[in-house]
Amino acid sequence: MFAWMVWTTPVAVFFTVIALMLIGMTVWEVRSPTTERKGFLPMKTTRGDRLFVGLLGAAYINLAFVGLAGWIAERLSMAEEPSVWVSFGISVVWLLLVMRKG
Repeated sequence: MFAWMVWTTPVAVFFTVIALMLIGMTVWEVRSPTTERKGFLPMKTTRGDRLFVGLLGAAYINLAFVGLAGWIAERLSMAEEPSVWVSFGISVVWLLLVMRKG
């Protein structure tokens, strides 16, 4: 069923973390309903909205990194392409920023 996808450790961690975040946000919302607030995003958002925007941004960050990894390695004269753990770390920082300040 999943033979078409390359299940490496970073890919498995990425999807596991997303699933755990969705479960955690569901429990949090049931225990403590959210109210809209205004942060640096150009609209009033709830926790769920900020999670969606953060995950969408994280997806774009990871896709851009995969697409530009060869170019980055060439520009920085690296022997091999940088690890996808770098984009994962950047995505986590982005998500935390959006959830806290967005």
